[in-house]
Amino acid sequence: MTLPKRKQRKAPHQPTDALRQTVQMHAMVGTRQEIIADVLRIDEKTLRKYYRDELDLSKAKANATIGGALFNKAKGGDVSAMIFWMKTQAGFKESTSIEHTGPNGGPIQTINSEMTPQEAAAAYADTLNSNKG
Repeated sequence: MTLPKRKQRKAPHQPTDALRQTVQMHAMVGTRQEIIADVLRIDEKTLRKYYRDELDLSKAKANATIGGALFNKAKGGDVSAMIFWMKTQAGFKESTSIEHTGPNGGPIQTINSEMTPQEAAAAYADTLNSNKG
């Protein structure tokens, strides 16, 4: 009688500094967790279990690095960087306002689509006359 073969258990994952650096690099540039797990040849749950800090903090580190470079360019006189900084960090806005009015600055006259052309013309003439005063 032969005994059934036992399924061999895989050794538990052991994070190393090099693997942590790989996860951090990928997370900083926005690589999806599914892909990072494939690169490390581990399950996504294992990735999240052992590399939670790298996954959670890498985006903030990347933003700080890029933000610092942008800030230094703005301080160095780069006008585009200055404008971008002021809009995103200081609340500056560029806005255009367009006001629509009817004849002579009066209200906009809406015309009922069921009006005859003569009724629409009369309504328009009434609006002109009422705004002259």
